[in-house]
Amino acid sequence: MERRFILQGMEIQASIGVYDYERMAPQRVIIDAELCLYAANEPVDDQIESTLDYDVIRETILDIVSAQHYDLQETLVRKVFDALVLLDGVQSVRVRSSKPEAYDDCEMISYQLSNI
Repeated sequence: MERRFILQGMEIQASIGVYDYERMAPQRVIIDAELCLYAANEPVDDQIESTLDYDVIRETILDIVSAQHYDLQETLVRKVFDALVLLDGVQSVRVRSSKPEAYDDCEMISYQLSNI
């Protein structure tokens, strides 16, 4: 049995980038996160206390993204990854950040880190 939470397409204004123009104002970043959960921890009842509350996943990401300026997507993704993998019941994680406005000729540029 496989259990996963997937948070897809979370748009956040982030202070990110190495160039001066990127440091002047926040830019749109899209975060995707996939958390594989231990099968043995499947809830046996219909109570939020019996599972990982996905509000916690979302709030963890928001807190990390808004905490500081990040020069690199790699640094931001590593911080999110490290926090999510520590949540109760989480076996493995995949995190991706994307900058959709980085280039005019690309839909977006993304960085992904995974132990799935």
